[in-house]
Parts: sequence; structure tokens; C-alpha cells
Amino acid sequence: MQIALTIAGSDSGGGAGIQADLKTFQRFGVFGTSVVTAVTAQNTLGVTAVHTIPAGFVRAQLAALASDLSAAAVKTGMLGSAEVAQVVAGAIDPAIPYVCDPVIVATSGDRLLDPEAERVLLERLIPLAAVVTPNLDEAAILAGFSVREPASMERAGRALLELGAAAALVKGGHLRGGVLVDLLVTRDGTRRFEHPRIETTSTHGTGCTLSAAITAGLARRVGGRAGGREVPIDVLIAAVSDAIEYVHRAIATAPGLGSGHGPVNHGA
Repeated sequence: MQIALTIAGSDSGGGAGIQADLKTFQRFGVFGTSVVTAVTAQNTLGVTAVHTIPAGFVRAQLAALASDLSAAAVKTGMLGSAEVAQVVAGAIDPAIPYVCDPVIVATSGDRLLDPEAERVLLERLIPLAAVVTPNLDEAAILAGFSVREPASMERAGRALLELGAAAALVKGGHLRGGVLVDLLVTRDGTRRFEHPRIETTSTHGTGCTLSAAITAGLARRVGGRAGGREVPIDVLIAAVSDAIEYVHRAIATAPGLGSGHGPVNHGA
């Protein structure tokens, strides 16, 4: 059994963050380990409090895992602070695939990273990534221009490749219309994934779940083999395709929990 590591925040509501990641890892048949970067008080209605874990304790968690439970693939989500982001960047093993979910903007529109932490993301983490998975708002922040339709999504993906990422999956969940488009942009070209929109409020944690599913797919497919960020294109496409299909099913079969934006079905 391969090991996948998530470095992210905790969601007390269970629908996103490390809780979603670990459920997804389990569903894909990999053993999940975790490094907690922040603890949140939240439910389906929103976040009421955030406590960022001190950078030194994040470093201790990373060291404990590195000495005994080495991962075949790793993902990052919410990092919380520039200090934590620096520690994480220094701990990413370039010999294994790294999936960067750039958690910058909350569903409410609030920024989750300060400018210094965003700089670390741009300069140190994205260049390590086998794939970076921004939504439209995050792609716009990282690329520096508005991203609102497939043409600008592809341009943003190209911009992320220029920043050093080996690939970019620009997610179109916030596009208007009845068809959702996700674009996987690589140096070999652009792959388009389409799904009909599902009218539902059960979409909490979809970004975390998608990036975790990609991470698990990479761990299963390249675990134990060197390669790092340069994942073979057929392996990357397969991992992304499986992850997108999984999230679509998870949304379609969501349990309808809570009074706000509910969780998806991680057992799909």
C-alpha cells in the first residue's frame, strides 16, 4: 500500500481540509498521513474561527513522518501563514509528485493568505509542483489577470507553467452555464474535461477532494519510482481524469447534510 500525505488545515465540519483528504485517500486505496497547518471552527454555514499552527510544530510533524512514513505523493492545501509556507516548501521532497492546491480565496471571497504567504506560494511552492489546481479566482490572482472563460483559463494555465509548475489544472466550477469545463494545461498541450452542472448546494470541499484524489492517483501509479514533478503525461491525465469523475459522482450522491453548503459523498 502506498502512502499519500496531506499538508493542510483541519475542517471541524468534516467536509474539507485534511478530513476530506484522508477520506479521499482511503477511497482510492492509499494510506493517508497528515500534517495540520491550521485548525478551523466551521460547519456548512461558514468559518467562525481559525488558529494557525506554529511553524515549529508544523516542522516537527513533517520530520516525524519523514523519519518513518515516507509518502509516495504529497499535496498541500491551506497553509495559513508565510512562516508555515516556508517550512513546507523546505520539506517537499523533489523526488515525489507534489500536488499544489493554492487555497487563497474562501467561498465567501475572503483572502486566506497574506501577501507574503502568496509570495512564498509563487516563488517556492508552485515551481515544485507536478500539478497546481487553482479555481478561477485563484488562477486570476496567480496569473495576474481576470479568468472567466476557457480561453483565459488556458492563458492562466500557461502563466503557471511559466512560474515553474509542470502542469496546471484550472478548475471551472465557477463558470456560468450548464456545462463545467476544467482544463489541464501541460507543455504537451491542453486537455479539456467537461461535465454537466449539477444544481446543488452540496459543494463544500470539492477543491480539497479533487486535489487529494489526484494525489492518491499519482501515489498509486508512480509510488516507489523516481520522477518527482515530471510525471509522465499519460499518468497525469489518468490521475486527473479519475479524480474529476470521482468528484462529479461525489457531488451527485451528496448526503445533503447541514443547512448551508454541505459536504460531498467521499464514499462515492
